[in-house]
Amino acid sequence: MNEARFTRILGAFTLLASVSTLCIAQDAPTDPLAAMASEESLAENASASAADQAVTTASDADAAVARADMADRFGVDALAAGQYRWARDIPATGPTKIIISLSDQLAFVYRGDELIGVSTVSSGKTDHETPTGTFPILAKERVHRSQKYDDAPMPYMQRLNQYGVALHGGHLPGYPASHGCIRLPMEFAAKLFNLTSTGSAVIIEA
Repeated sequence: MNEARFTRILGAFTLLASVSTLCIAQDAPTDPLAAMASEESLAENASASAADQAVTTASDADAAVARADMADRFGVDALAAGQYRWARDIPATGPTKIIISLSDQLAFVYRGDELIGVSTVSSGKTDHETPTGTFPILAKERVHRSQKYDDAPMPYMQRLNQYGVALHGGHLPGYPASHGCIRLPMEFAAKLFNLTSTGSAVIIEA
C-alpha cells in the first residue's frame, strides 16, 4: 500500500470517528420537548406540594382566628350543645366560608372576612370519622333522607363529597355521634342553607 493511499484511508477513518462523536453528542441529551415536559412536571409537583402545605397552614390559622373572632363578635368563648349565635347584620356580598373544628365541635360561618355565625356541631363518631380537608358544597336539598342509614332525615342537607358526608340539621348530644356527617342545630342549619351556594368552601380540621 503506497503512502498516499494509506493517508486517504486514515483520513476516512478519522472523518467517520468525528461524525460518530458528533452524533453521540447530539443524541445524548433527552428530547427537548420531553425534557421541558419533565421539568414542568417537576415544577407542578413542587407547586402542588407547596399548595397542599399552604392549605393545611391556612386551615390551622383559620380555626385559631375563628375562635378569637367568636369572642370578639359574640362575647363568648364556648357554647353548650345545641346552642348557636347568628349575627343580625350580614354583609350583602362576599364569599361564604364555613370552618369546622372537630376538636372544638364548633362551626364558624364567614361572609367575606366577617364572622356572622357560630354553632355547636356533632361530627362523626370513632368508627365513622368525619374527613378533614377543604371541600366545596356539591349539592343542596332542603328535604333529604339518607340512602345508607335507615332512611334517616337529613334536613337542609349540603353534601360535601361523593360518599354522602354532608352538613345537615340533626340531634346534637354534645359529642361526635354521627356516621360522618356534620349535624347542626335545626334553626342554624336552615339559616346556613339559605346563605350558601354550591361551590361555597367548607374547611374541616381536626
